[in-house]
Amino acid sequence: MALIDYRTDNGIGIIELNNPPANAYSLESLKLLDTAIVSARFDSSVHVIVIRGAGEKFFCAGADINMLFRENTEFRNQFALFGHETLSRLENTPKLVIAAINGHCAGGGLEIAMACDIRIAKKNAGRMGLAEVNLGVIPGMGGTQRLPRLVGKARAIELAATGRLIAFEEALEYGLIEEIFEAEDFFSQILDYARQFVAPNKPSKAVGLIKRAIQTGLQSGQNEGLAFERELLAQAFASTDAAEGLAAYKEKRVAKFKGL
Repeated sequence: MALIDYRTDNGIGIIELNNPPANAYSLESLKLLDTAIVSARFDSSVHVIVIRGAGEKFFCAGADINMLFRENTEFRNQFALFGHETLSRLENTPKLVIAAINGHCAGGGLEIAMACDIRIAKKNAGRMGLAEVNLGVIPGMGGTQRLPRLVGKARAIELAATGRLIAFEEALEYGLIEEIFEAEDFFSQILDYARQFVAPNKPSKAVGLIKRAIQTGLQSGQNEGLAFERELLAQAFASTDAAEGLAAYKEKRVAKFKGL
Protein backbone atom coordinates (compact mmCIF):
# COMPACT_ATOMS: atom_id res chain seq x y z
CA MET A 1 0.00 0.00 0.00
CA ALA A 2 1.42 3.38 -1.02
CA LEU A 3 1.46 5.86 1.85
CA ILE A 4 0.69 8.64 -0.62
CA ASP A 5 -1.57 7.95 -3.57
CA TYR A 6 -1.42 10.31 -6.56
CA ARG A 7 -3.69 10.21 -9.57
CA THR A 8 -5.24 12.61 -12.06
CA ASP A 9 -8.86 13.16 -13.02
CA ASN A 10 -9.71 15.48 -15.94
CA GLY A 11 -7.30 18.27 -15.08
CA ILE A 12 -7.26 17.68 -11.31
CA GLY A 13 -4.28 16.17 -9.53
CA ILE A 14 -5.51 14.21 -6.48
CA ILE A 15 -3.07 13.54 -3.64
CA GLU A 16 -4.38 11.15 -0.98
CA LEU A 17 -2.74 10.75 2.42
CA ASN A 18 -3.07 6.98 2.63
CA ASN A 19 -2.19 5.66 6.08
CA PRO A 20 -5.59 5.03 7.71
CA PRO A 21 -7.15 5.33 10.11
CA ALA A 22 -5.25 8.47 11.23
CA ASN A 23 -3.19 9.09 8.05
CA ALA A 24 -0.21 10.02 10.24
CA TYR A 25 2.94 10.75 8.26
CA SER A 26 6.51 9.52 8.55
CA LEU A 27 9.67 10.60 6.73
CA GLU A 28 8.81 8.13 3.97
CA SER A 29 5.35 9.69 3.68
CA LEU A 30 6.80 13.20 3.40
CA LYS A 31 9.18 12.08 0.67
CA LEU A 32 6.28 10.59 -1.27
CA LEU A 33 4.16 13.71 -0.67
CA ASP A 34 6.99 15.86 -1.97
CA THR A 35 7.26 13.66 -5.08
CA ALA A 36 3.51 13.92 -5.70
CA ILE A 37 3.62 17.72 -5.37
CA VAL A 38 6.45 17.93 -7.91
CA SER A 39 4.64 15.53 -10.26
CA ALA A 40 1.48 17.65 -10.19
CA ARG A 41 3.48 20.84 -10.60
CA PHE A 42 5.22 19.65 -13.77
CA ASP A 43 2.18 17.93 -15.30
CA SER A 44 0.81 20.42 -17.84
CA SER A 45 -2.50 18.54 -17.93
CA VAL A 46 -3.07 19.23 -14.21
CA HIS A 47 -4.67 22.61 -13.47
CA VAL A 48 -5.77 22.18 -9.84
CA ILE A 49 -4.46 20.01 -6.99
CA VAL A 50 -6.72 18.44 -4.34
CA ILE A 51 -5.36 16.87 -1.14
CA ARG A 52 -7.53 14.47 0.87
CA GLY A 53 -7.17 11.83 3.57
CA ALA A 54 -7.94 8.16 3.02
CA GLY A 55 -10.90 6.68 4.86
CA GLU A 56 -13.66 8.48 6.72
CA LYS A 57 -12.19 9.37 10.13
CA PHE A 58 -9.17 11.58 9.49
CA PHE A 59 -7.80 14.03 7.00
CA CYS A 60 -4.53 13.70 8.89
CA ALA A 61 -3.58 13.46 12.56
CA GLY A 62 -0.07 14.80 11.97
CA ALA A 63 3.32 13.18 12.40
CA ASP A 64 3.76 9.59 13.56
CA ILE A 65 4.48 10.17 17.26
CA ASN A 66 5.84 6.65 17.76
CA MET A 67 8.40 7.34 15.03
CA LEU A 68 9.46 10.62 16.64
CA PHE A 69 9.73 8.92 20.03
CA ARG A 70 12.13 6.33 18.61
CA GLU A 71 14.39 8.80 16.79
CA ASN A 72 17.08 11.11 18.16
CA THR A 73 17.03 14.91 18.32
CA GLU A 74 19.06 15.36 15.11
CA PHE A 75 16.56 13.25 13.14
CA ARG A 76 13.64 15.21 14.58
CA ASN A 77 15.24 18.52 13.61
CA GLN A 78 15.97 17.33 10.06
CA PHE A 79 12.46 15.89 9.81
CA ALA A 80 10.99 19.29 10.70
CA LEU A 81 13.24 21.05 8.17
CA PHE A 82 12.22 18.66 5.41
CA GLY A 83 8.58 19.20 6.36
CA HIS A 84 9.06 22.95 6.00
CA GLU A 85 10.64 22.48 2.58
CA THR A 86 7.86 20.17 1.38
CA LEU A 87 5.02 22.44 2.48
CA SER A 88 6.77 25.53 1.11
CA ARG A 89 6.97 23.73 -2.23
CA LEU A 90 3.25 23.00 -2.01
CA GLU A 91 2.43 26.57 -1.01
CA ASN A 92 4.49 28.06 -3.84
CA THR A 93 3.34 25.68 -6.57
CA PRO A 94 1.75 27.93 -9.23
CA LYS A 95 -1.46 25.88 -9.27
CA LEU A 96 -4.46 26.20 -7.00
CA VAL A 97 -4.37 23.68 -4.12
CA ILE A 98 -7.55 22.64 -2.30
CA ALA A 99 -7.58 20.73 1.00
CA ALA A 100 -10.58 18.38 1.17
CA ILE A 101 -10.83 17.96 4.95
CA ASN A 102 -12.85 14.77 5.22
CA GLY A 103 -12.21 14.06 8.93
CA HIS A 104 -10.20 15.11 11.96
CA CYS A 105 -7.40 17.49 11.05
CA ALA A 106 -4.90 17.96 13.86
CA GLY A 107 -1.29 18.98 14.43
CA GLY A 108 0.76 18.45 11.31
CA GLY A 109 -2.40 17.52 9.44
CA LEU A 110 -3.72 21.03 9.94
CA GLU A 111 -0.31 22.38 8.97
CA ILE A 112 -0.58 20.54 5.65
CA ALA A 113 -4.08 21.96 5.15
CA MET A 114 -2.88 25.50 5.97
CA ALA A 115 -0.24 25.24 3.23
CA CYS A 116 -3.10 24.73 0.76
CA ASP A 117 -4.88 27.71 -0.80
CA ILE A 118 -8.47 26.78 0.01
CA ARG A 119 -9.73 24.52 2.82
CA ILE A 120 -13.14 22.83 2.57
CA ALA A 121 -14.41 20.61 5.40
CA LYS A 122 -16.94 17.79 5.48
CA LYS A 123 -19.94 18.57 7.70
CA ASN A 124 -19.87 16.94 11.14
CA ALA A 125 -16.82 14.87 10.17
CA GLY A 126 -14.38 15.94 12.88
CA ARG A 127 -12.46 18.68 14.63
CA MET A 128 -9.26 20.58 13.94
CA GLY A 129 -6.45 22.32 15.77
CA LEU A 130 -2.78 22.39 16.73
CA ALA A 131 -2.37 20.08 19.72
CA GLU A 132 1.45 19.91 19.85
CA VAL A 133 1.62 21.84 23.13
CA ASN A 134 0.05 18.82 24.84
CA LEU A 135 3.21 16.87 23.95
CA GLY A 136 5.47 19.55 25.38
CA VAL A 137 6.52 20.89 21.97
CA ILE A 138 5.38 23.52 19.48
CA PRO A 139 3.94 23.18 15.96
CA GLY A 140 6.84 22.22 13.70
CA MET A 141 5.44 22.21 10.16
CA GLY A 142 4.77 25.92 9.79
CA GLY A 143 1.82 26.20 12.15
CA THR A 144 3.17 29.14 14.15
CA GLN A 145 3.59 31.13 10.92
CA ARG A 146 0.59 30.17 8.80
CA LEU A 147 -2.07 30.12 11.53
CA PRO A 148 -1.75 33.83 12.49
CA ARG A 149 -1.86 34.79 8.83
CA LEU A 150 -5.24 33.06 8.59
CA VAL A 151 -6.90 33.86 11.92
CA GLY A 152 -4.88 36.72 13.41
CA LYS A 153 -2.19 36.87 16.09
CA ALA A 154 -4.30 36.66 19.25
CA ARG A 155 -6.53 33.85 18.02
CA ALA A 156 -3.52 31.90 16.77
CA ILE A 157 -1.73 32.17 20.10
CA GLU A 158 -4.87 31.12 21.97
CA LEU A 159 -5.47 28.09 19.74
CA ALA A 160 -1.86 26.89 19.70
CA ALA A 161 -1.19 27.57 23.40
CA THR A 162 -4.31 25.75 24.59
CA GLY A 163 -3.99 22.98 22.01
CA ARG A 164 -7.77 22.74 21.80
CA LEU A 165 -9.49 21.15 18.84
CA ILE A 166 -12.40 23.12 17.41
CA ALA A 167 -15.47 22.18 15.41
CA PHE A 168 -15.49 22.97 11.71
CA GLU A 169 -18.21 25.58 12.28
CA GLU A 170 -15.93 27.47 14.67
CA ALA A 171 -13.04 27.13 12.21
CA LEU A 172 -15.25 28.63 9.50
CA GLU A 173 -16.08 31.56 11.78
CA TYR A 174 -12.36 32.18 12.40
CA GLY A 175 -11.44 32.01 8.72
CA LEU A 176 -9.42 28.83 9.14
CA ILE A 177 -11.56 27.10 6.50
CA GLU A 178 -13.51 28.61 3.62
CA GLU A 179 -16.45 26.23 3.21
CA ILE A 180 -18.28 23.31 4.83
CA PHE A 181 -19.83 20.85 2.36
CA GLU A 182 -22.55 18.34 3.15
CA ALA A 183 -21.29 14.87 4.10
CA GLU A 184 -23.18 13.05 1.37
CA ASP A 185 -21.09 12.82 -1.81
CA PHE A 186 -18.49 15.07 -0.17
CA PHE A 187 -15.64 14.30 -2.53
CA SER A 188 -17.85 14.56 -5.60
CA GLN A 189 -18.73 18.06 -4.44
CA ILE A 190 -15.03 18.81 -3.99
CA LEU A 191 -14.27 17.71 -7.55
CA ASP A 192 -17.18 19.78 -8.89
CA TYR A 193 -15.84 22.78 -6.99
CA ALA A 194 -12.31 22.21 -8.30
CA ARG A 195 -13.46 21.88 -11.92
CA GLN A 196 -14.53 25.52 -12.03
CA PHE A 197 -10.81 26.41 -12.05
CA VAL A 198 -9.91 23.91 -14.79
CA ALA A 199 -9.67 24.97 -18.43
CA PRO A 200 -11.82 25.52 -20.44
CA ASN A 201 -13.94 26.88 -17.56
CA LYS A 202 -11.28 29.25 -16.22
CA PRO A 203 -7.87 30.37 -17.47
CA SER A 204 -5.98 28.19 -15.00
CA LYS A 205 -2.65 29.84 -15.82
CA ALA A 206 -4.10 33.18 -14.69
CA VAL A 207 -5.47 31.50 -11.55
CA GLY A 208 -1.96 30.24 -10.79
CA LEU A 209 -0.48 33.69 -11.39
CA ILE A 210 -3.05 35.22 -9.02
CA LYS A 211 -1.98 32.70 -6.38
CA ARG A 212 1.70 33.53 -6.89
CA ALA A 213 1.08 37.29 -6.74
CA ILE A 214 -0.86 37.06 -3.48
CA GLN A 215 1.49 34.51 -1.91
CA THR A 216 4.62 36.52 -2.71
CA GLY A 217 2.98 39.82 -1.80
CA LEU A 218 2.16 38.56 1.68
CA GLN A 219 5.84 37.72 2.17
CA SER A 220 7.12 41.14 1.10
CA GLY A 221 6.31 44.83 1.30
CA GLN A 222 3.54 46.38 -0.79
CA ASN A 223 5.88 48.12 -3.25
CA GLU A 224 7.77 44.88 -3.90
CA GLY A 225 4.45 43.07 -4.24
CA LEU A 226 3.20 45.58 -6.78
CA ALA A 227 6.39 45.22 -8.83
CA PHE A 228 5.96 41.44 -8.83
CA GLU A 229 2.30 41.85 -9.80
CA ARG A 230 3.36 43.84 -12.88
CA GLU A 231 5.79 41.09 -13.87
CA LEU A 232 3.08 38.44 -13.59
CA LEU A 233 0.59 40.64 -15.43
CA ALA A 234 3.03 40.81 -18.33
CA GLN A 235 3.17 37.01 -18.35
CA ALA A 236 -0.63 36.84 -18.31
CA PHE A 237 -0.97 39.32 -21.19
CA ALA A 238 1.43 37.17 -23.24
CA SER A 239 -0.58 33.98 -22.67
CA THR A 240 -2.80 32.10 -25.09
CA ASP A 241 -5.68 32.36 -22.62
CA ALA A 242 -5.44 36.16 -22.51
CA ALA A 243 -5.69 36.32 -26.27
CA GLU A 244 -8.72 34.03 -26.15
CA GLY A 245 -10.34 35.90 -23.26
CA LEU A 246 -10.00 39.31 -24.93
CA ALA A 247 -11.17 37.97 -28.30
CA ALA A 248 -14.19 36.26 -26.70
CA TYR A 249 -15.14 39.49 -24.93
CA LYS A 250 -14.90 41.48 -28.18
CA GLU A 251 -16.86 38.84 -30.11
CA LYS A 252 -19.49 38.49 -27.36
CA ARG A 253 -19.00 34.75 -26.91
CA VAL A 254 -17.98 32.39 -24.09
CA ALA A 255 -14.22 31.99 -23.87
CA LYS A 256 -12.70 28.53 -24.23
CA PHE A 257 -9.51 28.54 -22.22
CA LYS A 258 -6.62 26.09 -22.54
CA GLY A 259 -4.61 26.86 -19.45
CA LEU A 260 -1.76 28.20 -21.60
